[in-house]
Amino acid sequence: MRIIVTSLLLFIVTTVFSQSSYYLFVGGYTTGKNEGISVYTFNTVNGSVQFVSKIASDNPSYLAIGAKGKYLYSANEASKVRPGSASAFRFNKKSGKLTLLNQVLVGGDGPCYVSVDKANKWLVTANYGSGSVSVLNLKKDGAIDTLKQLFQHTGSSVNVQRQKEPHAHMAIFSPDEKLLFTNDLGNDRINIYNFNNANRSTPFTAAADSVIFSVVGNGPRHTAFHPSLKLLYVINELSGTIDVFNYQNGIQNVQTISTDTSNNLDKGSADIHFSPDGKFLYATNRGNYNNIVIYSVDAINGTLTYIGLEPTRGKTPRNFTIDPTGHYLLVANQNSDNVIIFKRDKTTGLLTFVNQFETGNPTCLKLLAIE
Repeated sequence: MRIIVTSLLLFIVTTVFSQSSYYLFVGGYTTGKNEGISVYTFNTVNGSVQFVSKIASDNPSYLAIGAKGKYLYSANEASKVRPGSASAFRFNKKSGKLTLLNQVLVGGDGPCYVSVDKANKWLVTANYGSGSVSVLNLKKDGAIDTLKQLFQHTGSSVNVQRQKEPHAHMAIFSPDEKLLFTNDLGNDRINIYNFNNANRSTPFTAAADSVIFSVVGNGPRHTAFHPSLKLLYVINELSGTIDVFNYQNGIQNVQTISTDTSNNLDKGSADIHFSPDGKFLYATNRGNYNNIVIYSVDAINGTLTYIGLEPTRGKTPRNFTIDPTGHYLLVANQNSDNVIIFKRDKTTGLLTFVNQFETGNPTCLKLLAIE
């Protein structure tokens, strides 16, 4: 009887641990204290973090998890003297260690974003330096194969310091993976492509409404999708605004809202994510602000209402993530070498500081459930 009870307790403890514990991948620039990609465990019961492993990689500024955690992919932004590439890693879920599979040139400069489809057949990078989007197929073993498509953006816009040429900043699949959206900060455009997973040579083709023309000078950077409505939310780095678009039947602008209460445009707005329940939207401002703006989301039409701002307790909050339980928000402060952990109030959406840890030049955070 005692053996049965002990086994039952062990099962319960193991189950609770697995449901509340995640692997945390941290990518960043390797110009300072960072050497590549670090792996931690993150506990959603108390917000604690523990280092597990690391692997060397050249400026892995953005990460994507593939095949339900079997693989990890990075956009290797590299440098002015080294061309941009993408790397594939095999991830051991038991040991928490990454093993490099291969690294492949993407055909563009400065890749700053990477996406992988759910079937783990295609990898897409947004190349900031060359203003292009690269499409590469993936092998069955998770390694990156060859470049299949390259979409070269053209044009410029009104900001003479930042928009002399195209700068692709994001390439992201729609939730149903029927479309790919690519944001270009340099020419104020969002390109839309149809996605055909079965086509092994040219999986992407321009959609009927293939371009969203943003307000000049906006600098569209990142996109978040509404969890249930055909709405996309685009954060504009240069204007410090968020545009809400309906893409159900054509493209319609639903709302434009500021990421701050001031009139200063130097916000360096960066990242944007929904809470898991879709009731709140969060976005970061860099520049002289270094904060997270919080909005409530209307359940019927998806419009945003400003709630407040929370300082990120560091410099340059480039990226952040919210754990799947919705209890915590983690923000990567690139220029202060730290990750800050906030507790989320699920009712109000407000944030409370609970923990932090040091890590060199963090620019991307990804969470994976520990099985």
